[in-house]
Amino acid sequence: MITVKNLYKTYQTPLRTGNFITDTFNRRYKSHTAVQGISFSIGENELVGFIGPNGAGKTTTLKMLAGILFPTSGTIDILGFTPFDKETAFLKQIGFVMGQKNQLIWDLPPTDTFSVNKEIYEIPEAEYRKRLGELTDMLNAATFLNQPVKTLSLGQRMKCELLSSLLHAPKILFLDEPTIGLDIFAQSSIRKFIKEYQQEYRATIILTSHYMQDVQQLADRVILLDAGSIIYDDTLEKLMQSQSQTKCVTITMTGTNPDLPAIVRKFEHEYMYPQLRVYVPKKRLAEVLGALVELDYLDVTVENEPIEDIIKKFYQQK
Repeated sequence: MITVKNLYKTYQTPLRTGNFITDTFNRRYKSHTAVQGISFSIGENELVGFIGPNGAGKTTTLKMLAGILFPTSGTIDILGFTPFDKETAFLKQIGFVMGQKNQLIWDLPPTDTFSVNKEIYEIPEAEYRKRLGELTDMLNAATFLNQPVKTLSLGQRMKCELLSSLLHAPKILFLDEPTIGLDIFAQSSIRKFIKEYQQEYRATIILTSHYMQDVQQLADRVILLDAGSIIYDDTLEKLMQSQSQTKCVTITMTGTNPDLPAIVRKFEHEYMYPQLRVYVPKKRLAEVLGALVELDYLDVTVENEPIEDIIKKFYQQK
């Protein structure tokens, strides 16, 4: 479905000297390489998470895959097309949703934007009505589709953004921060929809997100980018197994000033009443638990390290 080989993107930024003549007639430029020789392939019905800090090259890569940006060098093949040629047959098979960009018409109801997209993508009337009904039910969006966009909540707008981008049933879907700024209920709803849509329509999806819960719950495979280069491309499970050598023990205390056992103080820990959290090497877990249960407590939980900590540790090692 998607094949990328040795892809580069370099931006030219003009240098400012403060001299009008020089800046106008003898302008010099500084080069910044946002994507540096990345290669990967993605198959049908895969959902791949793109992870990386700000400036890692995630959005730049998605824009090149969608044909919005022209690569400096390298090749991209999506469904047999070169994206920047922007052939109609290619554009009808992709969808792009950006959490920080709005495609809906602000003063009109979302249904008006849907009607415009129906004509742009030349969707037959019967097919349009059927798919609109299916997506509306999946997103639980029927109650607000006829309200002006400016009156909708952020979560409702994101549901309409997704609906608008999926009316033509794209085979490839690019999701750039689809849950950014949403509350935990809206995030959960969007995640549930993305998973259901992929299963229903067998779409290939690339997802970027700074919320690791999005990636953990949706993507089996992750691609980690740093400074425009790929530093990891494999399953999320393998990454977690290779990096997580620690268990997180959380104990809910009854007292405000617990006398921590000496063994607990040896390891990284944090205490914010009423919870004490201790990060323990797996091989010392039984020993630490034995000391903790001697304290006055209400509850004890043992979990793997948060995925955010695992990703952070991996980047620090690299």
